[in-house]
Amino acid sequence: MTTDVPGRPSVAVLGTGIMGSGMVRSLLRAELPVRAWNRTRSKAAPLATDGATVADTPEEAVRGADIVLTTLNDGPAVAETLTAATPGLRPGQVWLQSSTVGLDATTGLAHRAADLGLVYLDAPVSGTRQPAEQGTLTVFVSGPSHARATVLPVLEAIGQRTVWVGEEPGAATRLKLVANTWVINVVNSVAECLNLAEGLGIDPQLFLDSVKGGPLDTPYLQGKSAAVLSGDLTPSFALSTALKDSRLILDAAGAAGVRLDLVAASAERFTRAEAAGHGAQDMIATYFAGRAE
Repeated sequence: MTTDVPGRPSVAVLGTGIMGSGMVRSLLRAELPVRAWNRTRSKAAPLATDGATVADTPEEAVRGADIVLTTLNDGPAVAETLTAATPGLRPGQVWLQSSTVGLDATTGLAHRAADLGLVYLDAPVSGTRQPAEQGTLTVFVSGPSHARATVLPVLEAIGQRTVWVGEEPGAATRLKLVANTWVINVVNSVAECLNLAEGLGIDPQLFLDSVKGGPLDTPYLQGKSAAVLSGDLTPSFALSTALKDSRLILDAAGAAGVRLDLVAASAERFTRAEAAGHGAQDMIATYFAGRAE
């Protein structure tokens, strides 16, 4: 069980899925006191072995914490959890909102934070399971600069790099959507190369070896291809989450008057793969959307 340590902020982590559980462990390695909550308690329970206090309710988790860190799936989940946590919140607490929720939800959550007297930092992260576990995420942050010193120990624990985007809540989310556009299109490009190799009767490994070490090679190409070829689709970033994010990107692009043909096609692939039962697998399972039926 964690206890408060002088000079180190206590952190309430709401949401201990793939990303949240890794972030909790990174916080604990930095010797920060952590109370963790998850809707499905069994997902949070193993964190007690690592030193976290597992709370039964969001209210219990946030009561007395210096920083509230949300790492939930989407905007409605964050809003619902905030409502449940409200009796335990107090004015002046810092809310580090790291869920990818899109622009409209970010604005709505910032307004709710203001009503509750919370200091709101829009702080989505870039990375997957392994960087979350290792504390090497990139964190995009926007919000009042006076809160930076308070959250610095948390940011240093969960990330290797913090990009301060500005004072306005929502600026960090906009940058995260741009970054996710790159990831979503790249993963579908990898999947399509494997699909075409298979369809043409070419060993996919020949393609991978032909580009290995050259300017067109990337660790991402090799790693995601290896996952497909080995059949190990343990999620570092779930396909269903990638589909959710692609829809958030398309919503933001539409509002900005921007047409994103590749993201639209990626969303269609994710949708087909999810419908075929691959939503809980790693997002490279988009590979199955391109296989001949």
